[in-house]
Amino acid sequence: MTITPRYKTSATATGGRDGKAATDDGSFAVTLAVPKELGGDGQGNNPEQLFASGYAACFLGAMKFAASQDKALPRVPTDASVNATVGIGPRDDKGFGLTVELVVTLPGVDRAAGEALIAEADTICPYSHATRGNISVSLALA
Repeated sequence: MTITPRYKTSATATGGRDGKAATDDGSFAVTLAVPKELGGDGQGNNPEQLFASGYAACFLGAMKFAASQDKALPRVPTDASVNATVGIGPRDDKGFGLTVELVVTLPGVDRAAGEALIAEADTICPYSHATRGNISVSLALA
Protein backbone atom coordinates (compact mmCIF):
# COMPACT_ATOMS: atom_id res chain seq x y z
CA MET A 1 0.00 0.00 0.00
CA THR A 2 1.36 3.38 -1.02
CA ILE A 3 -0.04 6.68 0.16
CA THR A 4 0.80 9.94 -1.56
CA PRO A 5 -0.38 12.67 0.80
CA ARG A 6 -2.32 15.56 -0.73
CA TYR A 7 -2.20 17.42 2.55
CA LYS A 8 0.09 17.35 5.56
CA THR A 9 -0.04 19.19 8.86
CA SER A 10 2.22 19.27 11.87
CA ALA A 11 1.55 19.93 15.52
CA THR A 12 3.83 20.10 18.51
CA ALA A 13 2.91 19.13 22.07
CA THR A 14 4.77 20.16 25.20
CA GLY A 15 4.16 19.00 28.74
CA GLY A 16 2.33 15.79 27.78
CA ARG A 17 -1.22 15.46 29.05
CA ASP A 18 -0.76 18.55 31.25
CA GLY A 19 0.64 20.88 28.65
CA LYS A 20 -0.13 22.54 25.37
CA ALA A 21 -0.44 21.52 21.75
CA ALA A 22 -0.54 23.67 18.65
CA THR A 23 -0.27 23.31 14.93
CA ASP A 24 2.99 24.55 13.51
CA ASP A 25 1.14 27.03 11.26
CA GLY A 26 -0.51 28.63 14.34
CA SER A 27 -4.09 27.96 13.20
CA PHE A 28 -4.95 25.75 16.20
CA ALA A 29 -3.81 25.74 19.82
CA VAL A 30 -5.13 23.95 22.87
CA THR A 31 -4.34 23.72 26.58
CA LEU A 32 -4.18 20.09 27.67
CA ALA A 33 -5.19 18.65 31.03
CA VAL A 34 -5.66 15.19 32.47
CA PRO A 35 -9.39 14.44 32.95
CA LYS A 36 -10.66 14.24 36.53
CA GLU A 37 -11.54 10.57 35.94
CA LEU A 38 -7.82 9.88 35.41
CA GLY A 39 -6.64 11.90 38.41
CA GLY A 40 -6.22 15.33 36.84
CA ASP A 41 -7.99 18.61 37.33
CA GLY A 42 -9.81 18.48 33.98
CA GLN A 43 -9.08 22.16 33.36
CA GLY A 44 -8.35 21.77 29.66
CA ASN A 45 -8.85 19.43 26.79
CA ASN A 46 -7.34 15.98 26.44
CA PRO A 47 -6.16 13.81 23.56
CA GLU A 48 -9.30 11.66 23.70
CA GLN A 49 -11.50 14.72 23.10
CA LEU A 50 -9.34 15.74 20.16
CA PHE A 51 -9.44 12.22 18.74
CA ALA A 52 -13.23 12.01 19.16
CA SER A 53 -13.71 15.35 17.39
CA GLY A 54 -11.40 14.39 14.55
CA TYR A 55 -12.90 10.93 14.04
CA ALA A 56 -16.48 12.28 14.08
CA ALA A 57 -15.70 14.99 11.52
CA CYS A 58 -13.68 12.66 9.32
CA PHE A 59 -16.36 9.95 9.34
CA LEU A 60 -19.05 12.44 8.34
CA GLY A 61 -16.78 13.60 5.53
CA ALA A 62 -16.29 9.99 4.44
CA MET A 63 -20.07 9.51 4.30
CA LYS A 64 -20.40 12.59 2.07
CA PHE A 65 -17.60 11.35 -0.17
CA ALA A 66 -19.14 7.85 -0.40
CA ALA A 67 -22.53 9.31 -1.34
CA SER A 68 -20.93 11.48 -4.01
CA GLN A 69 -19.18 8.48 -5.56
CA ASP A 70 -22.03 5.95 -5.47
CA LYS A 71 -25.42 7.18 -6.68
CA ALA A 72 -27.08 4.12 -5.10
CA LEU A 73 -26.24 5.50 -1.66
CA PRO A 74 -28.44 8.16 -0.05
CA ARG A 75 -27.37 11.79 0.07
CA VAL A 76 -26.15 12.96 3.45
CA PRO A 77 -28.70 15.37 4.98
CA THR A 78 -27.39 18.79 5.99
CA ASP A 79 -28.43 18.05 9.59
CA ALA A 80 -26.62 14.70 9.72
CA SER A 81 -24.23 14.20 12.62
CA VAL A 82 -21.70 11.74 13.97
CA ASN A 83 -21.16 11.44 17.71
CA ALA A 84 -17.86 9.80 18.64
CA THR A 85 -17.31 8.53 22.16
CA VAL A 86 -13.69 7.69 22.90
CA GLY A 87 -12.84 5.75 26.04
CA ILE A 88 -9.43 5.15 27.59
CA GLY A 89 -8.47 2.57 30.16
CA PRO A 90 -5.85 0.04 31.16
CA ARG A 91 -5.14 -2.87 28.83
CA ASP A 92 -4.90 -6.45 30.08
CA ASP A 93 -1.33 -6.76 28.82
CA LYS A 94 0.37 -3.41 29.44
CA GLY A 95 -0.33 0.30 29.22
CA PHE A 96 -3.57 1.86 28.10
CA GLY A 97 -5.95 1.37 25.22
CA LEU A 98 -8.81 3.14 23.51
CA THR A 99 -12.36 2.27 22.53
CA VAL A 100 -14.53 4.16 20.07
CA GLU A 101 -18.29 4.26 19.56
CA LEU A 102 -19.61 6.13 16.53
CA VAL A 103 -23.34 6.92 16.48
CA VAL A 104 -24.56 8.36 13.19
CA THR A 105 -27.75 10.40 12.89
CA LEU A 106 -29.20 10.62 9.37
CA PRO A 107 -32.60 12.36 9.61
CA GLY A 108 -35.02 11.27 6.90
CA VAL A 109 -32.79 8.48 5.57
CA ASP A 110 -34.17 4.95 5.33
CA ARG A 111 -32.50 2.64 7.88
CA ALA A 112 -31.16 0.10 5.37
CA ALA A 113 -29.81 2.86 3.12
CA GLY A 114 -28.25 4.61 6.11
CA GLU A 115 -26.54 1.42 7.25
CA ALA A 116 -25.19 0.88 3.73
CA LEU A 117 -23.82 4.43 3.72
CA ILE A 118 -22.17 3.92 7.12
CA ALA A 119 -20.60 0.64 5.99
CA GLU A 120 -19.18 2.29 2.87
CA ALA A 121 -17.88 5.27 4.83
CA ASP A 122 -16.09 2.86 7.17
CA THR A 123 -14.13 1.54 4.17
CA ILE A 124 -13.12 5.11 3.18
CA CYS A 125 -12.45 7.02 6.41
CA PRO A 126 -8.73 7.28 7.24
CA TYR A 127 -9.50 7.13 10.97
CA SER A 128 -11.32 3.84 10.38
CA HIS A 129 -8.31 2.55 8.44
CA ALA A 130 -5.97 3.62 11.25
CA THR A 131 -8.01 1.99 14.00
CA ARG A 132 -9.13 -1.22 12.25
CA GLY A 133 -7.68 -4.22 14.05
CA ASN A 134 -6.04 -1.99 16.66
CA ILE A 135 -8.88 -0.83 18.91
CA SER A 136 -12.52 -1.68 19.43
CA VAL A 137 -14.73 0.52 17.22
CA SER A 138 -18.51 0.15 17.11
CA LEU A 139 -20.71 1.79 14.48
CA ALA A 140 -24.41 2.46 14.95
CA LEU A 141 -27.19 4.32 13.22
CA ALA A 142 -29.31 6.29 15.69
